[in-house]
Amino acid sequence: MAEFLTKSRARNIFYGGSIFFVVVFIGMTVHSHRYVVNTSTAGMPLTEEVVLGKHTWERASCINCHTLHGEGAYFAPEVGNVMTRWGVQDDPQAAFETLKGWIEAQPSGIEGRRQMPGYQFTDEELRGLAEFLRWADQTDTQGWPPNDAG
Repeated sequence: MAEFLTKSRARNIFYGGSIFFVVVFIGMTVHSHRYVVNTSTAGMPLTEEVVLGKHTWERASCINCHTLHGEGAYFAPEVGNVMTRWGVQDDPQAAFETLKGWIEAQPSGIEGRRQMPGYQFTDEELRGLAEFLRWADQTDTQGWPPNDAG
C-alpha cells in the first residue's frame, strides 16, 4: 500500500464521495416526499378561506406577538389550539363569531395587561382567519403544545 495520495487517488475519492452523497441526498429526498404525502399532518383540507386566513395572518403580522405551533413571538398566547380552547373547533360559524367578538373587543383597556391592537378586518378576512386557525388546530402537531393553554 502506498504511503502517499496520488492525484488519481484523490480524484477517485472526490468523485466517489460526491456520487455517494448525491445518491444519499436523493434517497433522503424521496423518503421525505413519500412520508409527507403518505403521512400528512393536515387534518383539514386547504380551502380558499384557509388561504385567505393565512394571508390575513401574515398581512397583520400576527406572528410578531403570537406563536403558531411554537413558532413566532412569545408576547401573546399560542394560537395553534385556540379553537379547541374556545370550544368552537367543530363549528365554523361559532369560530367566526367568537373570533370576531374577540377582535372587536381589542384593545381591552385593562390596566397592566398586554394589549392586542385593534384591527379593522372585514367579515371575509375574519372568516378566513377563523378557518385558518381551525385548520391549524386540526394539524397533527405530535403533542405540541405540551399543555392546553399553549
